Amino acid sequence: MNAAFNILDLLIVSPALVLFLASIMPLTIKVLRGNREQNPVATLVWAFIGLVAAAGLAISTSGIEQMAFGGALIFDGVSTWSTLIIILITGFSLLMAKENPATCNHQFSEFVFLLLNAAAGMILLAWSNDLIVTFISVEIMSLCLYILIALSQEERLSKEAAFKYFILGSFGSAIFLYGIAFIFGVGGTTYLNEITNFGADLISTNRLFLIGIVLTIVGFCFKVGLAPFHAWSPDVYEGSPTPLTGFMAAGVKVVVFAALLRLFSTQILTGVRAFDVAVILQWIAVASMLLGNIAALLQTSLKRMLAYSSISHSGYAVIGVIAAGLGGEDLLGASGTVFYIFAYTIVTLGTFGFVCLFEKRENTMLMIDDLRGLASRSPWLALSMTVLLLSLAGIPPTVGFFAKFFIFSAAIKQGLIWLAIWGVINSVISVYYYLRPIVYMYMFDGPASDVLEDRQMTQFSVAIMAGIVVIVGVMADPFYQFVVRSVASL
Repeated sequence: MNAAFNILDLLIVSPALVLFLASIMPLTIKVLRGNREQNPVATLVWAFIGLVAAAGLAISTSGIEQMAFGGALIFDGVSTWSTLIIILITGFSLLMAKENPATCNHQFSEFVFLLLNAAAGMILLAWSNDLIVTFISVEIMSLCLYILIALSQEERLSKEAAFKYFILGSFGSAIFLYGIAFIFGVGGTTYLNEITNFGADLISTNRLFLIGIVLTIVGFCFKVGLAPFHAWSPDVYEGSPTPLTGFMAAGVKVVVFAALLRLFSTQILTGVRAFDVAVILQWIAVASMLLGNIAALLQTSLKRMLAYSSISHSGYAVIGVIAAGLGGEDLLGASGTVFYIFAYTIVTLGTFGFVCLFEKRENTMLMIDDLRGLASRSPWLALSMTVLLLSLAGIPPTVGFFAKFFIFSAAIKQGLIWLAIWGVINSVISVYYYLRPIVYMYMFDGPASDVLEDRQMTQFSVAIMAGIVVIVGVMADPFYQFVVRSVASL
């Protein structure tokens, strides 16, 4: 590939550059102040200047569909959607972090620096057209997250979570890199657009290439916590500061599924031997949905319940990714996946923001029965959480219902009827544990945890997410058609 680049290349990667520049400003100011932390509001202002500028640049360059830096990065509808969703996630996560005792402390500048750089790594991952750049982006994102978890003021669970995430995350990254080595050794390239030319044939005729593809997919499965590579997810989500948990649960899934869409857009799943890979992926999706939902049924901690729930939602999203990789009606699968990860992002930010409102100290654990009688004390907050939980369960007219509808419709169009049936069955199972907090909020009285009224930004975030869930749900069809037009370039 041509390694030359020009000013246009720098312009279209400017969102990531702006985030990096914004991230170092609070640290620079802290150094100039003799290592004294400035007002957290000022740090937050610097971060939002970077986020707003990055969003503006991403929108202004959204009509440019081309490759940059010798073809290592690609810019299309998926790139734009992923960039804007990551910026949205980062902004609301920062609002929650500013008011959370586990994150807003004498190291808040470092927290913002790492969070913005994790977001920049996520954006690069969504742009990547080269598997080596994909690996580098994954490591930028992951290293920032490892340190962010360990920075928490919580003394025991956060350190355990950081160590477990680091060990298992490194293991997943090693498998991913090993897979890339096989792909390059056989195909002579790591560029996805070049793999498209021979991937479907090579996966059917060369076992080493098949092994490389399988190992690469396994590496991605580790990152999004798909069964049986999910063991780290509940403990890491529970031990991390809740604003960071929301950031990870939403952001990592967005960009990893975007990367999986790019990998499967090479048509590797249309090869003869690749049929077995597709079948294994389908069983991974079913196992993730079943394990996540059944384990969530048994939880008494709201945060841990949401952690297991995230495993099941990864399973739902994989259905769309598989549908996108089988050829034929692949646009429906890709569009359904993008719509689904957008819907999941909104709901995840809202639900973890809700948990933040009850955390008086960094080691506070919110139980489901702590929500007794919340509707009588904070009716609007209870209503917002109810909307979010109903969306997770896939109840109409929320955005979650239409997200699952588009995913299952894409699967049926591709002949994966049995997989869609499993998705519907698991959606029914999930209704029980999603309704349980609602029942406690509206139908039980007694001693319960109180909402911390001084966290207005977090309350605002939860209300905004609930509003988006309803608005996009009501306007699902035009919104989905816009996604289809954007994703068509993939």
